[in-house]
Amino acid sequence: MRTTSLPARILGALTATYGVAVAAEPALLLRPTRLGEDRAHLILARLVGLRDTVSGLTMVVAPSPSALRVAVAVRVTSDLCDTVVLGVALRGRPQRSKTVAVTAGWALLCAASAWPLRSSTARGDRR
Repeated sequence: MRTTSLPARILGALTATYGVAVAAEPALLLRPTRLGEDRAHLILARLVGLRDTVSGLTMVVAPSPSALRVAVAVRVTSDLCDTVVLGVALRGRPQRSKTVAVTAGWALLCAASAWPLRSSTARGDRR
């Protein structure tokens, strides 16, 4: 594993861990947002948890810098979609600011983790 990929892989592992936790216990996502814990919200939270598990694991096991860049792009896109959807769903609620900050912040962290990968590819490292 190249050191340039380490930040993205660590963020992938953290994302996957969070995803497993949310899939097992949806309240980890639902309580801070106060979206409710009815059946529909529990199902959606579990889906988000499973999506995060898969996207995080993909970042961990991506076999090359280019594959890892794609995995990070998927993760960033997912987080930005969460930012938009939750921002709209929480409009007018006090939880909105914190929720949007967390989802957008995670997107930014993941995007930043791809920066070293861009540099290694520009140098011709295709491993």
